[in-house]
Amino acid sequence: MQARSRRATARRLGQVGAYAEPASRTGKRQSARRLAALVAVAASSVVVVTTAAIASPNPAVRRATGTTGHAEQSATRNVPRRLTQPTPATSQPTPSFPLTLTALDRESCPAKATACVDLTRHLTWLQTAGKITFGPVQAEPGPPGSAHATPRGTFQVSWKAGANFVSNIYHEPMPWAVFFAPGGIAFHGGSLTTPSHGCVHLTDQNARYYNDHLPVGAEVVVF
Repeated sequence: MQARSRRATARRLGQVGAYAEPASRTGKRQSARRLAALVAVAASSVVVVTTAAIASPNPAVRRATGTTGHAEQSATRNVPRRLTQPTPATSQPTPSFPLTLTALDRESCPAKATACVDLTRHLTWLQTAGKITFGPVQAEPGPPGSAHATPRGTFQVSWKAGANFVSNIYHEPMPWAVFFAPGGIAFHGGSLTTPSHGCVHLTDQNARYYNDHLPVGAEVVVF
């Protein structure tokens, strides 16, 4: 009885093995076919990508660069210009164009003078012991031969005003005024194209420099 049972079991196992072996071979063949198909698809994708790259080199780089350039231009347009920092009181302004003195200028302003003004050439400068320390720079005096002509002579600085000083006679701004002659005659910031009422106009920057470097009592020669 047991022998028959063992033989029956062996036959069944043989049948199962016979069935499993073809099925296993079929599964392997199907797996192989799937793998081959995947390899073919991958190869074709590589070919397509390579062809596109050759036809259009670095397309992504060009797009990124273009976008960045546009952003930089927009940022540049939106950024306000750098604000001009105020010039320190001790710094010397740079003349907008070079001016020179003649031998007559040097003879007309004695070495002991601290500030000199040439009314004919519309020039002024500062000096120490005859050596020029600032300028010459452009100046605009009062019109010669008129009631507002800038007086000629030797004077001394009497007092100085600040950046917001306004004339109590003409009610016009006189920033950084340095008063040196009777009648309220002073160096101060003003127009270099419109004659003054007798003062000596300078650029605001140069007027501030004069204000900082001309002490009360300093000699001013106007010729």
